[in-house]
Amino acid sequence: MTSLAILLTGFSIFSAISLALTHFRGDQYQDQPMSRLMGLVLLMALSNLQIAHFVWLHLDQEWVATLPYRMTLFAVAPSFFLFSQPLLNPKAPPLIRPALLGHALPIGISPFLPDDLALPLAFSVGAGYLLWLARSLYALRSERANFHREMILLGSVFGIAIGVSVLGLAQASLPGKLFFSLYATSIGAAFFLVQTTLGLRPELSVEVKETVQTAYVSSTLTNVDCDAALSKLNTLMTADRTYVDPDLNLPGLAERLGLNTHQLSELMNARLGKGFSRYLRELRVAAAKAMLCDEPSASVLSVGLSVGFTSQSNFYEAFREIEGMTPGQFRKLHAKSGPSRSP
Repeated sequence: MTSLAILLTGFSIFSAISLALTHFRGDQYQDQPMSRLMGLVLLMALSNLQIAHFVWLHLDQEWVATLPYRMTLFAVAPSFFLFSQPLLNPKAPPLIRPALLGHALPIGISPFLPDDLALPLAFSVGAGYLLWLARSLYALRSERANFHREMILLGSVFGIAIGVSVLGLAQASLPGKLFFSLYATSIGAAFFLVQTTLGLRPELSVEVKETVQTAYVSSTLTNVDCDAALSKLNTLMTADRTYVDPDLNLPGLAERLGLNTHQLSELMNARLGKGFSRYLRELRVAAAKAMLCDEPSASVLSVGLSVGFTSQSNFYEAFREIEGMTPGQFRKLHAKSGPSRSP
């Protein structure tokens, strides 16, 4: 168990760096600066915990008994809450300074707690935040069909977190370094599941935001001719190929359709079963598939840019997410096949 825990501490640190550089980009969290900031804080906190676990498990230096470790432990749950709240509860007002100080309170009092009380209390606080998460996810149960695989994977992360909270309450009764081996292993497993989830759906945070906004508001389509709006949307995308505009966004498309952003978001989720981001990526990938077959001399990057992607990395992420392979692999596989048809 100790060897596995040491291995996963290294994986966790490199995974945190990878997520910070790839997932927590500004374009993934437009209009959500709090989520992005607290997500980065969460990655830093978990990385610091794993460093302390490595030093204790491998080098026998008891960093896990230090004040910085204790304060970091108390920081994990509030930072996760502040990361998740804007994504899962768009109706919640922006947090003001007193509320933020309230979430920071456990960190502030942690230096004054007795050693035998600090860790159990930290995990009790974490359990309270997990209950909030469970309640928020339950409120979105009607949308689970859109995120079936992702809900299973992230549900596993939730299960790991519950298990760690229970172990934390019993930490003093566990022999030797067993608790910290289990805790380090759990953090590493959670990182693996999150990386897998984002590999399947790189823009998960954007899609969750769009879906949640639709789920939390009353219907905005009462006075909208949905069939006519969908027909106009189809014309814009098939005849006019509006999707190739790299600057196309939800407000801009809604304006062309004579709708507001909430109406278009609800229309797509209710009638097409997907949010704007997913819909746009699927159109661009479909067009790219046709070009990869029809224009074998065109570079993969030029194909991606010509259908509306803004960078090679975005193109590869979307293509791999939807087709399960890279554009180059798709081209080789279909080199002798008939061309796919652009929408």
